[in-house]
Amino acid sequence: MNLELALRMCEAAMRQACREGALISVAVVDEGGHLVAFQRMDGAQLAGPALAPGKAYTAVAHRMPTADLAKLALPGGELYGLAAGDRYVCLGGGVPLWESGPGRGVLGAVGVSGGTVPQDVACAEAAAALWEGA
Repeated sequence: MNLELALRMCEAAMRQACREGALISVAVVDEGGHLVAFQRMDGAQLAGPALAPGKAYTAVAHRMPTADLAKLALPGGELYGLAAGDRYVCLGGGVPLWESGPGRGVLGAVGVSGGTVPQDVACAEAAAALWEGA
């Protein structure tokens, strides 16, 4: 993960947000969950600067999209009782970024907040597509 790619990923998420009709905040983190890049669209929700990095951090920590994690944390799910915390967000919009090849570790994540859950997921996936093509 480097700053140039992270900023391009933020731009890709915001382009998708324009197509979706959403105003978002987007964060890209490295494999340790440390913020590399963050952007907030004019007029985006107040909570986005907290939720977007949290979704990215959570995707790195659990090595899965936060939309999948959200389902597991519901009553009756395998991770029921998992509580959201300071940096922990179990809402769709966080996508891990996998390395290619053998071993396939997580090298970062993107998190998006501000639209509906499907909009956030679409924007995060648009950003992650740049990672896969890099």
